[in-house]
Amino acid sequence: MFIDEAKIHVAGGNGGNGCMAFRREKFVPRGGPSGGDGGRGGSVYLESSVHLNTLVQFRFNREFTAGRGRHGEGSNRHGRDGEDLTIQVPVGTVVYDAESGERLWDFTAPGHQFLAAAGGRGGRGNARFATSTNQAPRRADPGTPGEKRTLKLELKLLADVGLVGFPNVGKSTLISRLSAARPKIADYPFTTLEPLLGVVALDPERSFVMADIPGLIAGAHEGKGLGTRFLRHIERTRVLLHLIDVAEISGRNPVEDFEVILGELASFSPAVAEKPMLLVASRIDAAGDQSRLIALRNFARSRGTKLCEISAVTGEGLEDLKRAVWALLEVLPKPGLEPASMTSGNEVRSGPS
Repeated sequence: MFIDEAKIHVAGGNGGNGCMAFRREKFVPRGGPSGGDGGRGGSVYLESSVHLNTLVQFRFNREFTAGRGRHGEGSNRHGRDGEDLTIQVPVGTVVYDAESGERLWDFTAPGHQFLAAAGGRGGRGNARFATSTNQAPRRADPGTPGEKRTLKLELKLLADVGLVGFPNVGKSTLISRLSAARPKIADYPFTTLEPLLGVVALDPERSFVMADIPGLIAGAHEGKGLGTRFLRHIERTRVLLHLIDVAEISGRNPVEDFEVILGELASFSPAVAEKPMLLVASRIDAAGDQSRLIALRNFARSRGTKLCEISAVTGEGLEDLKRAVWALLEVLPKPGLEPASMTSGNEVRSGPS
């Protein structure tokens, strides 16, 4: 099951109360104050991990609370600090404040941590208030409560290449031929109901990650079909492969299909629509009189866009497609591994308190 959105409630542990106590020991005539400090409450951290690829672990478990600090005791004994709680999330998770909508953190690499909810401060015991003029203070501070927040998590897959196009144009078949991914393939629309990743290898030293996105239709930005819910997963991709069906049996207009899908991408995000793109003529083995293929060739030439012609069934053009994608990836800048607000891979940052 692929879950790419979740809402969780996190709470830091409460700080322990300071203790008010006085020494009562034999042969100590003026014992004085001996109340210890309370321990601090534990904090809740989010940490990115390569061992997770969905947010399904938050489907039923949404409440996370760190350990509370222990209260101070007499004889100047400080309370034990509460235990921190670390929650693992997939790489590619974006954290938002559920109430304000503010973007708090973006996990773009494994091992990053984000302080989601700080623990409360421990209270001071009365021994901390002793002065030359107040040698027997009767004051101790209570611990402060831990921070509480509601967070919204969104997962955006990290891939080099994203497949887009109408339903049933051969995206799932293509990724199954190019990688070890095994998506559901059938002769009806919307067989792909969730994004799928596959690793495409050119040779033992060169490979890239491809994402198969559920098909779009006209009006997807208005919620038709599967809508644009899954398009967030291609926001991080460097290249888009736009598959267009040129099979005679489809009866589709390839140029019109391209313009419709490009319009849906632009409605979702202009930045996505402007990504480098390769046009892919799919199912050329069933092109018939090739009138649709010729029209697409002329259209690609007029746009100055490279067109790759493939048949995922027969394997024709697949090697040329892989080489064309790799050549484009090599000249494009690689995305930075660090979020804009992060200066160290192990830095722990907190949102507003």
